[in-house]
Amino acid sequence: MHIDKDLVAASSTPLVLSILAEGESYGYAILKRVRELSDGELHWTDGMLYPLLHRLSRLGYVTTEWRTPPEGRRRRYYAITDDGRAALAEQQRQWVTVARALGDVWRGSGGLLTALGEA
Repeated sequence: MHIDKDLVAASSTPLVLSILAEGESYGYAILKRVRELSDGELHWTDGMLYPLLHRLSRLGYVTTEWRTPPEGRRRRYYAITDDGRAALAEQQRQWVTVARALGDVWRGSGGLLTALGEA
């Protein structure tokens, strides 16, 4: 399934902040978690993730720290801040409102998804 780039872009900030709310992480692990959470439907690239992480850092929503684990190469770890948690809470409120509105209208559409073979 192809997911529209505008929808991917709109959901990227709350998705990354939610992943970091689970615990600190580094780029490749975040990409892997996105694939896992979307059952492989979201295919993010480094070119999408790292500019987002830099923006979140500039906004003060995440902190970064370089580390070299004993068994591997140096990685930049990202952790959510209190401001990031507050931004995530606001994003969650907004997404719940959007999802509820879509659910209400789709339920009233006479089974559109079922008719398309998507349900």
